[in-house]
Order: sequence, then C-alpha cells, then structure tokens
Amino acid sequence: MILADRLAGASTDPVWWSPDLNGPALPPLGQDGACDLAIIGGGFTGLWCALKARERSPDQRIVVLEAKRCGGAASGRNGGFCAPSISHGISNALARWPREADTLVRLGFENLNQLEEDLDAYGIEAEFERSGKLTVAATPWQAEGLKAMQAGLTKFGRKSTYLEGQPLDALLNTPAYQAGLWDPNYALVNPSRIVAGLRRACLERGIEIHEETPARSLKPAHDGVTIHTPRAHLRAARVALATNAAVPLLKRLRMAIIPIYDYSLVTEPLSDAQLEAIGWVGRYGIADSGNQFHYARKTADNRILWAGYDAIYHFGSDRGDARLQRAESFARLMGSFDRVFPSLSSVRFSHAWGGIIDTSARTTFFAGTAFGGRLAYALGFTGQGVSASRFGALTMLDLLDGRDTERTSLAMSRSWPVPFPPEPLRYLAIRWAQRDLAREDLTGHRSLMLRTLDRLGIGFAS
Repeated sequence: MILADRLAGASTDPVWWSPDLNGPALPPLGQDGACDLAIIGGGFTGLWCALKARERSPDQRIVVLEAKRCGGAASGRNGGFCAPSISHGISNALARWPREADTLVRLGFENLNQLEEDLDAYGIEAEFERSGKLTVAATPWQAEGLKAMQAGLTKFGRKSTYLEGQPLDALLNTPAYQAGLWDPNYALVNPSRIVAGLRRACLERGIEIHEETPARSLKPAHDGVTIHTPRAHLRAARVALATNAAVPLLKRLRMAIIPIYDYSLVTEPLSDAQLEAIGWVGRYGIADSGNQFHYARKTADNRILWAGYDAIYHFGSDRGDARLQRAESFARLMGSFDRVFPSLSSVRFSHAWGGIIDTSARTTFFAGTAFGGRLAYALGFTGQGVSASRFGALTMLDLLDGRDTERTSLAMSRSWPVPFPPEPLRYLAIRWAQRDLAREDLTGHRSLMLRTLDRLGIGFAS
C-alpha cells in the first residue's frame, strides 16, 4: 500500500490534541497593567513556573502571556517520553560534568518522582505511566553501546537488563534489532493532558493567563521590566522567559539554540492480536540507539506512535508553520516502520505531524538571568523537556528569588553552551555533523570531526 493510501485522511494535528481539552481560548491582554511576576510562554516550562511560583507566593499577581494557545508548540507536539533525567541521560552527565554527575543523576530521579507527585496533588489526569523503556540496537557496535549504558546505570544504582535472543523477542519481536536494554524506571505521559491540567490548576489558583498575546519586546527599568504586546504593555517586577524554541526575546540567547524539526506518525488503533504478533504487549516505550534514532510508544487506545530519525534544520533557523509537515520525512518513517514491523505493513496512519525542538550545542537546558536579576530564562532542552522543564522552571524561580540552591549551583545549568555560528556556516556545520553521525550509524566509526566536537563539549541531538 503506497504512502498516500496509508495516510489518506490523516490528521495533521498531534494525536494528543482534542478540541475540548483546554476549553475556550483565554482573552488576550487588553489593557496596560502591572504584576509581581510575568511568565512569557504557556508551555510546560511557563505553566510549571507559574504554578510553582504560586506555591511560594500565595498573594502575588502572576500573569502568563502565551503567543498562541497554551501547549500549541513544542509542549503539545512531542511523544510524551518523560525521562528520569535533567542531563539528557547518564552518559551525557558523565561526559560533560563528571564532577557533578552523581548530583545530576540523583536530581533527575527526584524530579521525575516529584513530577508524579505534583500531578497527583493537582488532580492532573496526564495518563502518566511509569512503564519503562526498551532501548534496542541494530548493529554489534550499538549493542556494545548498550552494555556501556548498562554499566553507567549500574554505577548509579539503577537496575537494567541486557537482552538478546528470546528474552528480547518477548518484549519486541522484530528482525530489525539484535540486542536491547530494559530500563524499568521511565515514564510516559499524554503531553497535552499535562498542559491542560497545569493550565486549569493555574487558573483555579488565581493566575492570569492571556492567550494570543505574543510578547514583542522587553524594556528594563529600575523597578522591573516592561513587556510590550500588540494591545497593551505589562510592567512586571520580575519576568521568567519560557519561550522554548521560539526566537528568544533576548538577543544574547539567539545563537545559543537552534530550532530542529522532528516528525511523527501514529497508526490506527491496533488489536491485541496485532500487538502480540510483534511481541509488544506491555505499555513501555521503545527507542533505538542510533545517532539518528527512532522512538515509539503506545497511546491510551493502542495506537503506535512511530517518530524520530529525521532531525531537520532549515536554513536561517526558519520556524515557519509550513515546516510542521514534511512528506519526505513521513515517507522515511513509514519505510522504517515497515522494516521494524513487517506484519503491520498494511496498517493505516491516522495522524502525521511535525514538532519543533529547542536544541543547544550541549544537549541540555541552561539557565541564567538578565536585567540585574529581574529576568530569568531556561531553554535548550533538546527533546528532554517533558520532565526537565519542571526542573528548569524551579531553577528560574530560584534565580529570581536570589536563592543559592542545589539547582542554581549546578555547573550544567549555569554554564553557557557553545554558540552556533552564523549562517551560512551554521547550516553547513549542522549538515556536516549530521552526515558524519549517519555514517557512524552505518559503520561504527566516529569521525575526526565528531571526536573533536566531543572534546569541545559540543553535541548534536534532537
């Protein structure tokens, strides 16, 4: 069955989106005013920041400004993988911040536990499932990488199981992979339900949210920051900048991240027999271990989300809405889906969409302040924001409060990522890195260029 037939009638919106999930749009900011804390961005980071700020300050006026609808950008367009990490995994922590790797790993576990506790406390029905993750290898060198990953997990007291043969087939029966690593401490969520729940919890606690209110510019003053929007100005004593992959309002941040596009397909609902045929009867997530990697999971109604591999950067950091659809990526995803799941090669797809990722050159978020400490920012989550955004929000609040905490003292969050070069060098360097990463997937050989980037603490991921 050809691509057009299998995608006929497919929605271009994420499978998570529902017209009634958030309710009616909230009115834009319509008149000038003042507040104690303004948060720019109504995705994961901004909404967590607002809710956690309310816990600290019950009586302050807190205002969230969202350019479109809450969760309409990266926060509602991802796969819902909720990692027990704030450092893009243990290997990244060990490679980049070995002296604080113990702290980073511990804080990542604690953050996931606390996120689950917050969902329960605020009655947020996010389809949270701590169902684990299976990472699979297609080549002998990737299998060796899984063994190294297991050693890292063991070093920090995390249990995992290396699998080959029948034990692997019991979790995923496919000719595409020869080894796997089972990690039981990994969660999955419905990302749009988290957004909707956080939005509701904020409104119930007197936090003002103005949608369709893009912040155009910032102007510092001795007693705060003025935010200019299309209809009104808002004077805030403090500002949290939570704009993710959008063009940063602070010019100093514009070379620190790039927008990367990632694409997803979702099947029609599958029967128990179809899932049993591929050995995937549990609720765990799956990811392969290539540089260009796929990730997959089940939805609540037993559709398979199949995504990743392509990480597309468009010249000039183009962020146009047209980039959310890419026929070449959908065709490539369908081909790899059929190779991994040949028994499902006639299955139709109900959804096909793209999402944007704020990628930093060290693959983790970073945080800091501006305007004499009256503004804080956190961005660069590089595809790990479902869980790490909560930690980033708390880091911003600590910075705005002037608190010396474990979060603010981390070299990971305090250090500045290596900036991306200007165009056209940016585009050429990214294409070069992607070419070498693809070659490493095929041959197992890491190029001189990639090894040099490793020594400089520079990476590329989505």
